Amino acid sequence: MSLGNHLAQARKKVGLSQEAVAEKLGVSRQTISKWETDETVPDIYQSKTLAKIYHLSLDELIEFDVDLKEIEHIIKNTDEKKEAKVDWTSAWSKKYPVLATYQQVVHIDGYARAIRKMLEQLKLDYGYNEIDSMLVLKDILYHEWKDRK
Repeated sequence: MSLGNHLAQARKKVGLSQEAVAEKLGVSRQTISKWETDETVPDIYQSKTLAKIYHLSLDELIEFDVDLKEIEHIIKNTDEKKEAKVDWTSAWSKKYPVLATYQQVVHIDGYARAIRKMLEQLKLDYGYNEIDSMLVLKDILYHEWKDRK
């Protein structure tokens, strides 16, 4: 996401129009539009004021990612009761169709046994409980996949 998109989304998140932000900064609405379309960028002083208006740190403003912030908020506010209601396989299969079909072709039992052994080994070696073992194994798998890219 570009800086302009970051600025536009931050503005919208606090419910301000381009005109309202322009008035607070003492610039034209066209200036705000140019920042949000990446034609120009605000200077450091304007950026500091924008961060205050948008209730963000300067770092957050520059690296603002509304999707990531929303995901972090959801994770922080989700308890086990809510999580149990979500069919994660169905939800993710909308983006990754293989999740809806792999059960018919993959020998799940063999993989499940290997995974259970790894989970038990993590519990024995590091004293992790069930959920911590699963989270560590999932994170290792994620990093292994990411490193191969």
